Amino acid sequence: MEYKIVFSDIDGTLLNRDRALSPGTIDAIKKLKNRIPFILISARMPAAMRHLQAELEIEELPIISYNGGLVLVNNKVKSSTEIPLEIVEGLAKWNNSLNTHLSLYNNDEWYVPEMDYWAMREQNNTKVTPVIKPNVKVIEDWKTSEKGAHKIMAMGDISNIEKIISFLENNYPGELHLYRSKDTYLEIAPKSISKYTAVEFLLKEHFKLSPAQAIAFGDNYNDVDMLKKIGYGVAVGNAREEARNVANVVCEHSIEDGVAKILTKIFHE
Repeated sequence: MEYKIVFSDIDGTLLNRDRALSPGTIDAIKKLKNRIPFILISARMPAAMRHLQAELEIEELPIISYNGGLVLVNNKVKSSTEIPLEIVEGLAKWNNSLNTHLSLYNNDEWYVPEMDYWAMREQNNTKVTPVIKPNVKVIEDWKTSEKGAHKIMAMGDISNIEKIISFLENNYPGELHLYRSKDTYLEIAPKSISKYTAVEFLLKEHFKLSPAQAIAFGDNYNDVDMLKKIGYGVAVGNAREEARNVANVVCEHSIEDGVAKILTKIFHE
């Protein structure tokens, strides 16, 4: 098969131990320019992806953010799926007694209730500065503008994260994806979307290609569906077992430039 496009997760897949792009990764991706589109696909917000696009000199290419909840082409929204505001409000009210950090996201908006340990950690990881605003105020504003959340990020003690999972599963069954990227992190997204649904949409509507013509790289639970259904799924060596099991091949670890080495093998040799 002659592959025509590449999709890659970011955290745990493309970045090195400093959570940055290595020179080898940058070089391998730049060599694809004008031949093979290299699309970033992440749970991140768009603003946390654009600096990576700039380093790779692929700013003109689409972005898939929020695990497929938002697809941007030329910085214009082509597909958007939000968590209904009533679910956001229900979780925020229930969380008043728990007081676990809830970050609320819509497109390039990121709101945190306070600049605590969790907000500072995410700011350092993503190079984006959040707006400090209580959850209740964000929800009031979104009611006026008729918005929902592209993502909710709950961050806190392991026991509190487990309580949030139980609350959401019991009160909104079948409505949400709950991705536990770490024991202390819970990414909440609409059930109707995934990275693969966004890949399918972009391939059909923008690139006019089939999934069989695509390569995808990933490492985590939210990459499993994409790695399983894409033409050539590649799990990095540090990927979770669930991702490695469905991939066509397992490459070297992210911190060992695994993505760059596979790209070189497929396209540059």
